[in-house]
Amino acid sequence: MAENHPKLPYTAAFLLTLFSLISSFAAVEPNTFSRHLSPSSLGLKKKEKLSHLHFYFHDIVTGENATAVRVAKAKTTTETSPFGAVVVIDDPLTVTPYIGSKMVGKAQGIYALTSKTEASLLMAYTFAFMEGKYNGSCLSVMGRNPVFSAVREMPVIGGSGAFRFARGYAEVRTHAFDLKTGNAVVEYNVYVFHY
Repeated sequence: MAENHPKLPYTAAFLLTLFSLISSFAAVEPNTFSRHLSPSSLGLKKKEKLSHLHFYFHDIVTGENATAVRVAKAKTTTETSPFGAVVVIDDPLTVTPYIGSKMVGKAQGIYALTSKTEASLLMAYTFAFMEGKYNGSCLSVMGRNPVFSAVREMPVIGGSGAFRFARGYAEVRTHAFDLKTGNAVVEYNVYVFHY
């Protein structure tokens, strides 16, 4: 015969209430993956500035001192159809179009030939500055570069050092291109918001 336990329903109700409260507190527990911050906690009290940087990018693909090296290509990549080629760069940035002029930094990253029908690159690289007030700071750029267009724009997607939280764009013009060697000098006007 079953025994009658009058305290059992109260115990069950108590345990359900206790588990419910514990679950509620667990849901309110701070998220360890992310949290909201005050911008001032990161030193962002200053007013945002807009800066213009002007320099020349030297893409040297031939010779002993090449600064752009092909590291991969598709089976279909040829000299007349370079689609699928991937190039790693460590290109000097100078104040004038002449390679011997003052170097202000380097463009380091990759570009890939991404169009079957035109000379268009996907570029992902960082301007690593090594001169003046931006020494040690970087800007990151990623975007499409249809190299035979007179003027191209690529987004600045971030930065470090003096360019923390940077955003803006790079306006790009080919200054010189050697059809025989493939070497190029490219003028950059970079407009960037930063703190």
